[in-house]
Amino acid sequence: MNRIVISRKWAALALAPLLFSAGAILRADDALPKAETILDRYIEVTGGAAAYKKHKTEIRTGTMEFAAQGLKGSITIYSAEPDKSYAVTEIEGIGKFEQGTVDGVAWEKNALTGARVKSGTEKAQAMREGTFNGVLNWRKMYTKAETVGVETINGEPCYKVVMTPNEGKPETGYYSRKTGLELKAEVVVDSPQGELTAEVFSSEYKTFDGVLTPSKIVQQAAGQEFVITVQSVKMNEEIPPGRFDLPADVKALVGKPATKPVDK
Repeated sequence: MNRIVISRKWAALALAPLLFSAGAILRADDALPKAETILDRYIEVTGGAAAYKKHKTEIRTGTMEFAAQGLKGSITIYSAEPDKSYAVTEIEGIGKFEQGTVDGVAWEKNALTGARVKSGTEKAQAMREGTFNGVLNWRKMYTKAETVGVETINGEPCYKVVMTPNEGKPETGYYSRKTGLELKAEVVVDSPQGELTAEVFSSEYKTFDGVLTPSKIVQQAAGQEFVITVQSVKMNEEIPPGRFDLPADVKALVGKPATKPVDK
């Protein structure tokens, strides 16, 4: 699921409610490894292709905290082959935010703005994030991947890899030269409120059913910071019947011209 690192999916999810330290860059030269070498290494160090392919469904749970605002909440993500996803974020005192992908439809709904169907680059981004085991299929979702330099992230030298999707803005990942793990990502999230650039820091990698996953994700965006803590990742669990079905109010919008919600 998601593209190269699951942290990017958590990031896109957490930005829904949010929307209402790199060091010096070193000289890039011919000694830099190719991007595909770095990305394929990431697959290997996090468990290997065989471990990913064993998984057909996935249920992730976690918590999120906006410390500055004193807000806390929970996140649960259900995923299944080939591109089915349903995620629900519940923020104490604010409410529930839902979004999902199924059969080529990307949608979201919440109590503040109601239901809507995504389109354009926002839909393309959601469909990439909703692709199950996307980590293995990045070549199908991105037209280009380039290693552009080396940066130090939290004291650790990292290769800087820029990936251009089939549709949408480039995404940047920073992969540790030592471990091969991604320590930071920079993404431009398309939303009804406009484009929002986010920095996502991944750490405390843990193994869940043979795959290494960051259990702590710190995101900085729009002058805000929040922390996501992954509590559990269950592979090949039975997904509740109807979990990926489109809600009735979303289904009613399918086929109609896409509209952006009006701020209330």
